[in-house]
Amino acid sequence: MPVDVVGEVYAGCFRRLVVQLYAVTGDLTEAQEAVQEAFVRALAAPGRFARLDNPEAWLRRVAVNVARSRHRRRRVLDGLLRRIGPPPVVADVGPDHVALMAAMRRLPRGQRDALALHYLVDLPIEEVADTLGVSVGTVKSRLSRGRRALALDLGESVYAGSADVRS
Repeated sequence: MPVDVVGEVYAGCFRRLVVQLYAVTGDLTEAQEAVQEAFVRALAAPGRFARLDNPEAWLRRVAVNVARSRHRRRRVLDGLLRRIGPPPVVADVGPDHVALMAAMRRLPRGQRDALALHYLVDLPIEEVADTLGVSVGTVKSRLSRGRRALALDLGESVYAGSADVRS
């Protein structure tokens, strides 16, 4: 089976390819990502990959090309960023904001998304539902559960009592 061939080549030469690409890029993470991308491309056409005379050489060539392309794109982006100037200064955030963001990260994704879109982005419930691809009732439920979870996490009963949901 062609996919098995990709797996065998992966087991046999992934580390060697990463070391080789590390020598080319000088960045271990970049080398790993380029080699992974080469394997992803091999998996996209496993039949053709299985027919290669030297699959490791093909993977190396693809990985080097991926690394070069990424380097070129990064140079272009860096040039653009230099032309537009430094990013705007972000005001220091207080400990309450940091605690809230940490608590939000601990929520299930659905609750976190609903709370962020409704309260931080200030979208109406109907638009949150449309954005998330769920019903209005689901959004209301997620908002309610999310507020309760935040109140428990932050130790503030003020949030738990606010059951009204803006629309």
